[in-house]
Amino acid sequence: MAEFSFSDLETIIRDRAHSGDPDSWTAKLFARGIDKAAQKLGEEAVETVIAAVKGDRQGLVSESADLIYHWFVVLGLSDVPLSDVLKELESRTGRSGIAEKASRPKG
Repeated sequence: MAEFSFSDLETIIRDRAHSGDPDSWTAKLFARGIDKAAQKLGEEAVETVIAAVKGDRQGLVSESADLIYHWFVVLGLSDVPLSDVLKELESRTGRSGIAEKASRPKG
């Protein structure tokens, strides 16, 4: 079996986004818009943090999957491809995190 990738997930979400499938959570999230998707992303982030703090390994794995999925939905609704995020991460490599953070625009 081939390894599942973020690119695979991005493609699946893009394909399901406007499918009109009444059983597709992705289609429902896209229909509800960015506010609902961002709310779900925030909820999943909190649940991921709680699982990590509790030391709940399986919970952390499960909640991380939910978090990543909802993050991809928010990126899709915002017309931000994963490649843009990866380019940003790449531009930060080789710099210290402290220096990178200091170089960000204030505000």
